[in-house]
Amino acid sequence: MHVVISEELDSTIKIRPMTTTPQQFVNPMGEITGIVQGHRDGHGFVQTDDGEVTVFLPQQEMRAVMHRDRIRVRIVRSDRRGRPEGAVLEIIDRSKTPIIGRLLHEGGAWLVAPEDRRFGQDILIPAKATANAEAGQVVAVELTEQPSLSAQPVGKVVEVLGGIDDPGMEIEIAVRKYEVPHRFSDDVLAQAAKLPDKLRAVDKKGRIDLSDVALVTIDGEDARDFDDAVYCQPATVGRSKAPNAWRLLVAIADVSHYVKPGEPLDRDAYERATSVYFPRRVIPMLPEKLSNGLCSLNPEVERLSMVCDMLVTHEGDVHAYQFYPAVINSHARFTYTEVAAILANTRGPEAQKRDELVPHLLHLHEVYRALLKARASRGAIDFDTTETQIVCDDNGRIAKIIPRVRTEAHKLIEEAMLAANVCSADFIMRAKHPSLYRVHEGPTPEKCTLLKSYLKALGLGLSIGDEPTPGDFQSIAKATKDRPDAIQIHTMLLRSMQQAIYTPTNSGHFGLAYEAYTHFTSPIRRYPDLLVHRVIKALLGSGRYGLKLPPVQHSVGRFKRKPGAAQGLPAKGLPVAPTKASSRLKLPPEEAAAWETVGIHCSANERRADEASRDVEAWLKCMFMRERLGEEYGGTVSSATSFGLFVQLDGLYVEGLIHITELGGEYYRFDDARQELRGERSGVRYGIGTRVRVQVSRVDLDSRKIDFRMIKEGVELKPLGQQAARKRGRGSESAQDELASTQLADRDAKRATKSARQSGASKVPSVSPVAVRVAHAVAGKASAKKPAGKKSGAKAKAKLKR
Repeated sequence: MHVVISEELDSTIKIRPMTTTPQQFVNPMGEITGIVQGHRDGHGFVQTDDGEVTVFLPQQEMRAVMHRDRIRVRIVRSDRRGRPEGAVLEIIDRSKTPIIGRLLHEGGAWLVAPEDRRFGQDILIPAKATANAEAGQVVAVELTEQPSLSAQPVGKVVEVLGGIDDPGMEIEIAVRKYEVPHRFSDDVLAQAAKLPDKLRAVDKKGRIDLSDVALVTIDGEDARDFDDAVYCQPATVGRSKAPNAWRLLVAIADVSHYVKPGEPLDRDAYERATSVYFPRRVIPMLPEKLSNGLCSLNPEVERLSMVCDMLVTHEGDVHAYQFYPAVINSHARFTYTEVAAILANTRGPEAQKRDELVPHLLHLHEVYRALLKARASRGAIDFDTTETQIVCDDNGRIAKIIPRVRTEAHKLIEEAMLAANVCSADFIMRAKHPSLYRVHEGPTPEKCTLLKSYLKALGLGLSIGDEPTPGDFQSIAKATKDRPDAIQIHTMLLRSMQQAIYTPTNSGHFGLAYEAYTHFTSPIRRYPDLLVHRVIKALLGSGRYGLKLPPVQHSVGRFKRKPGAAQGLPAKGLPVAPTKASSRLKLPPEEAAAWETVGIHCSANERRADEASRDVEAWLKCMFMRERLGEEYGGTVSSATSFGLFVQLDGLYVEGLIHITELGGEYYRFDDARQELRGERSGVRYGIGTRVRVQVSRVDLDSRKIDFRMIKEGVELKPLGQQAARKRGRGSESAQDELASTQLADRDAKRATKSARQSGASKVPSVSPVAVRVAHAVAGKASAKKPAGKKSGAKAKAKLKR
C-alpha cells in the first residue's frame, strides 16, 4: 500500500547512544549531574539534562538510587565497552512520582513488584500500609523510606487500580507509568463548566460569516472530535476567463478564542501538550466540553474557526493565501470510507445520499491531484508501508488487528492540511515573528555514512550525496519500489532520518521537502497548533504575541537541541526559501529562552504520548498472543540484530523475537552494512523481508516481550500451549523449503565428515554442491512485501538499545 510519509517521520524514535567517545572525558575524575535511567537488568545510566553525556552506573551503585532520581556522579573509569563509568556522590532530588506495580504476599511479607522494570528493586509494604488491597492487584505506591546500600525501599499503597486482567488496566498503568496527566484540575473543570453551550452574538463579532459555504468534515468512522473542515471551488488567476486554479478553504476550530494565556485551561493544556490516543480511549488535551463540544466542528451547528483561504494553481502551487477568523456551519460529516466510495462511483448509493455535495467533493479531489503534482516536483519522500489498527472486543482485549487502508480521501485531507500548515509557516516567517516550527532535519553524517555503506553492499548502483536532498531519497525509493527487497531498502532509508521536533529555529522539513513548515491544523489536540493560532491572530491585529509559559509540575525529558479583516498577501508562489534573518530571529534572551523551552516541552510530551501508546499496544498484543502459545505462523523478518531476528506474523501483525540461539547449531554473524544475519557455514542469510515460519514459544507480559522459535523441517515440535501443532497438511513456504534442504544437506555433510575422520581418510568430503546451490538461492531469496506497521524498525532499534 502506498502511504505518504509524514507521521512516519514524526513517530520515528530517536535513540541516543549509551556510549560516549573517550575524547569527551579527558578528565576521568570529572563530575556530572543528571537523571538516573534504570535498566531492567539492574544497572543504570545517568544522563545530563542536555542529553550530551551518558554515564554508566554498575549494579552496586544502583542499590541506593532509583529510576528518575536526580544525582551527582563522579566519572571514575571506562568500562570494557568504552562507556564512562560513574560512582554516586550525591542524591540531589528523589523522584516523587508514585510507582505502579503488583502487590505480592511472599513469606509473610507484603511487597510491590514495580511494573516498570527500570526501578530494579521490589518495594516493601508494611502490613498496615496496604490500603486493604489484595495480593495480585495493581497498586500505586509512594516511598516512605528510600533505598540504601543495605536496605530495600519501603512504601505505602496510595491507590488501588484493580486486578491485572481488568478491562482497561493496561491504560491505567501506562498513564501512571509515563506520568501522563489524566485528570483535569478542579479549577479547569470549573472554568470549562462556565463556558456557553453555543455561540453567542459577542463571539461572532468581527468575524467573516461563512455559514453558507459548503464546508464539510472528513474523518475516520471512530472520530469523536472534528477540528478541520474543507471546501473547494474553481477560481481564476490573472486575466484568464476560464477557471485556471482552485480556491481551497481549510477551516480549523478556533480553540484560542476559549483557551486564553494565563488561565487554568491554558495551564493544563500546556502541561499535557498533546492528546494521547489508546485503543478505545483518548486522554484529551482539553476538557470534553471543548474537545467534543464548542471546538468540534459538528455538522449543522455554528462554530468559530480560523480559516486559511488559498488559491492553488493547476500545477499545485499556492498562488496566494489569507488568514481570517470566521463563523462556519459544517454542512456534513463525511467518513473517509464514504468519500472514497463517492469518488470511485459518483452514481453509487453513497453519492445519491449526498448528491448536493458531490460536486464540491470532486473539486476537492481535483485540487488534491494538483497538490500531488507539486509534491512530486519538489521531491517529497514517499515510501510503501502499511499501518495497522487494533480492533478491541467489549472487554478491551484485541479482537483482531487489521491493516489500515489509506484511500484517496485520506490523502486528500492530508494534502489540504499540509498546504495550510505551509501557508501558516510562511505567514509567520514573513512577519519575522517568533513561533514554533515543525522541523525535520536531514540525516546526520554518521547516518549518511551507514546508509551509503548499505547501498554499496547491495550493489544497486544508487547512493546519496554528502549533503543529501529529499529528492535523493525519493529517487532511490522510486527506483527500488518493484524490487523483491524493496521493504528492506525503504526501511533503511527511513531509519537513516532524524526525528521531527518543535523548535523556534526554522530548519525546514526534510521529509516533506518544505523550506518552512509548522502545525496549524489540530489545536484541539496539540499545544503547538494553539500557539501558532495565537501568533497568527496577533499578526492579523497588527500586534505581537508575548509568550508566557504556564507553570508545570514536572518536565518529561530533554531534547538536543483587528480581528475579522481578511488580510491579503502578495500573490507569490510557495514555498519560499527563508532568509537567515527570518530563520533565526534576534530576540531578547528571556523571550528566546521561552520559545526554546516550549519547543522542548512539546517535543518531549509528544514522545511521552507515543511511548505510552506503544506500551499499551504491546500489552494488548502480549495478552492476545498468550492464548496462542504453541501455534505456528508464517512471518516476515522486520529487523535483524546481533542477537536475533524480529519477525512480524502474517495476518496478525504482531512482532516477536527469534533469538539467535533458535536459528540452528551454526554460528551466525551480524552484517551491519547489509543489516542481516549470515550463517558462516551454510551462507544462509536472514535480513529484513526474509520469509520464515515460527512457533510462539513465550510471552512475557511484564516486559512486553513475545518470543518465537524457528520451525525446522523434519523436527517434531511439542505443543507449548492450548493448540497442538497444525502444520499437517499445510504447504510450507518455498523459502522455508529451501532453508530446510540446506539444513538437511549440511547435516549430511557433517555426518560424512565425521565418518571420514573416523576411517582415517586423508580428504574430508566437501559440502554437497546441491547444498551450496540451495544456500545461494536462500541467500538471494526475494521477500514478499512486509505487512508491517510504520514503527517496526524504530521499535527494533529501541529493543537493541535496551
